[in-house]
Amino acid sequence: MKKFVSIFKNKEIVNRIFFTIMVLFVLRIGAAITVPGVKVDQAKMNELISSGSSLALMDLLGGGALSSFSVFALGVSPYITAQIIIQLLSKDVLPALTELSKQGEYGRKKTEMATRYLTLLLGAVQAYGIIKTMQNSSYITLTLADNFFTYAYIVTILLAGALLTMWLGDQITEKGLGNGISVIIFAGCVRSLPTQISNAWTKWITNNVNHGPSEMVKGSFQFTLYILAMVFITGFVVFTELSKRKIPVQHAGKGGASVSMARASFLPIKINSAGVIPVIFAASIMSAPSIIASFISADAAKANWLNIFNYNETFTMNWFNGTHWKMDWGWLIYVALIIAFTFFYAEMEIDPETLADNFQKNGSYIPGIRPGKETERYVGKVLNRVTFIGAMALGFIASLPIILVWADVFDGDNTLAIGGTGLIIIVGVALELNAQIDGLLAGKSFDQVREGI
Repeated sequence: MKKFVSIFKNKEIVNRIFFTIMVLFVLRIGAAITVPGVKVDQAKMNELISSGSSLALMDLLGGGALSSFSVFALGVSPYITAQIIIQLLSKDVLPALTELSKQGEYGRKKTEMATRYLTLLLGAVQAYGIIKTMQNSSYITLTLADNFFTYAYIVTILLAGALLTMWLGDQITEKGLGNGISVIIFAGCVRSLPTQISNAWTKWITNNVNHGPSEMVKGSFQFTLYILAMVFITGFVVFTELSKRKIPVQHAGKGGASVSMARASFLPIKINSAGVIPVIFAASIMSAPSIIASFISADAAKANWLNIFNYNETFTMNWFNGTHWKMDWGWLIYVALIIAFTFFYAEMEIDPETLADNFQKNGSYIPGIRPGKETERYVGKVLNRVTFIGAMALGFIASLPIILVWADVFDGDNTLAIGGTGLIIIVGVALELNAQIDGLLAGKSFDQVREGI
């Protein structure tokens, strides 16, 4: 309670919160405006949302903008995809980008500009791909003439919406709270929670009122377990996000320091140093094949192999005892991408080679480990072990709704599936926002102490 009072007494934080809410309000208005010239088949869209496909995941991250085929249907997906490509090319693939990544603030600005230009190109490609994909699946129909100019018109609107979303995200980063892109995705995921809980209440409580006491008790028990499961998953995500491995570090200039001070100096390596980025990137990659196929032909867009990138394409393994096991290829690919991106971003966040060089320059060292290459190997070894735990945790949480649907926990109503992906994003961004608010409060307290002096 004391923290809430401090927040509302801090004018800067209040202004940032208000600005962020207003930007999100603008985005929600845009998400409700369907693109002119397009008619949406809402019944089929509802099926899409509960299908567990990559497009359903894209709709979740966009806060329902895709299911209404609104002007913000693309969301931040083109920008995220552009970031993936630029960051991969910066890892000693394209020398020019690699050199820019080493040039500090100047290099960061140039790299960001390249990301924006690539966002423009990918946005146009993705817009056309989504139009064709959803048109071929009869999710939408065009009310205008089916020609080049109509497609160009709709692509332009979707691209303008994506660029406006990206710009609004930048404004949140600069004038609001948190990373703008993450906050936009966070808002989209939070939007689905009240509806999900309301649907669970209707299914297990309201619908059983007239079915006798035994059904009412059973429904109440199921709903209670549902809420407890959601609380447990949230707690597990918080635990994963806050867990870290502390490597003790000593400094050459602190020979006379006390033991307590020596213990206070350490290098923290988070179990999940990549945050929510791997989940978002994996979701973007999963939607790419169907979009690419739509450029080839309508038949290619409906090809059976594209189902591999959904959570419904299975194969059966026959064991010696005749038991049949179903394996979901889409789930395997999704989890594999999450694990790969977790390791990739952990290496970007904590580069053992750069860290070892900085230790040598600053006269710092890890007790029992020689400076230089040995320090680099040690940090890399610890980072890989810790990241492996984080990657497995992320993969498990993202897989949970799929596993629960397989087990038919929700009696065939897949819309009730507890969204592990959404919870990872919600908790991760909420912790980032909390950390930023704490930083702003600490800065205010420091200013007050300095003024008192």
